[in-house]
Amino acid sequence: MSETGGSLGGKRFEGPGGTPGGLGGALGGVAMIAAGVYLVFSHVTVHTSFWRFLGTPGQSFGLTLLPLLVGIGALFFNGSSRIGWVLLVGGVLLILAGVLMNLDVYFQPTSLWNTILMFGLIGGGVGLFAKGLRPS
Repeated sequence: MSETGGSLGGKRFEGPGGTPGGLGGALGGVAMIAAGVYLVFSHVTVHTSFWRFLGTPGQSFGLTLLPLLVGIGALFFNGSSRIGWVLLVGGVLLILAGVLMNLDVYFQPTSLWNTILMFGLIGGGVGLFAKGLRPS
């Protein structure tokens, strides 16, 4: 390996975005973004509600199982059945979509100061990261 950075194809590392300088600012911005996102995520509550798929609360989970069950049956009958694999994968995706659609996300009550701090860290981090990408 030569002094010019043989692992980088003969080019020296100039900095973030291929510009000289700004590495400290870019890393500081990433740290601020990470801290802000962590604080926001720690103040969010996620829970599930009644199964409601296509507008019918609590009564449609069985319908989402039908493609999966028919696909499993088709694959037990013929393991190389394309329609069986399509129904199996489609059924799993339909169930996963149903689970995601039934999640309720709430922001926990917090003080105005904490809210400003959380979103200020994210906004300031984005600005500092963008400044670190500019040539200095």
